[in-house]
Amino acid sequence: MTVSYTAAVTVTGEGRNGGRVAASDGVLVTPLAVPKELGGAGGATNPEQLFAAGWGACFLGAVRRAAAARKVSLRSTAITVEVTLNGTEDGQFGLAAVLNLELGGVDQQTATELGRAAHQICPYSKATRGNIPVTVNAVAVTVAA
Repeated sequence: MTVSYTAAVTVTGEGRNGGRVAASDGVLVTPLAVPKELGGAGGATNPEQLFAAGWGACFLGAVRRAAAARKVSLRSTAITVEVTLNGTEDGQFGLAAVLNLELGGVDQQTATELGRAAHQICPYSKATRGNIPVTVNAVAVTVAA
């Protein structure tokens, strides 16, 4: 089965510095701001947060797919994605990412294997592979019954 979806988002104004993001379906509408940590006003989202949110949501879908293929039952899933914008001495910028995955209902070895498998099939992981440094940390967590 071939699946296709195109997201259309328009960014206006100054982009990351006071711009505005609007999806064509009207569901996502938000202002942008440079984070205080980078000398900006803060108070609104930024491209790194949006990228981290998209990657995290997609990655959890890939984890679920990898688990289903292995007939592994997950009791819980959570991920914290850290996307770092790094400046270089020559005035350029680059990204780095850390994906901190928490899986309940599995042992540590299975959590690690599912994290690796998801990183191979997640479209965001594929898009960034070889382009930015990415670390995937997978941890098995205890889930209360």
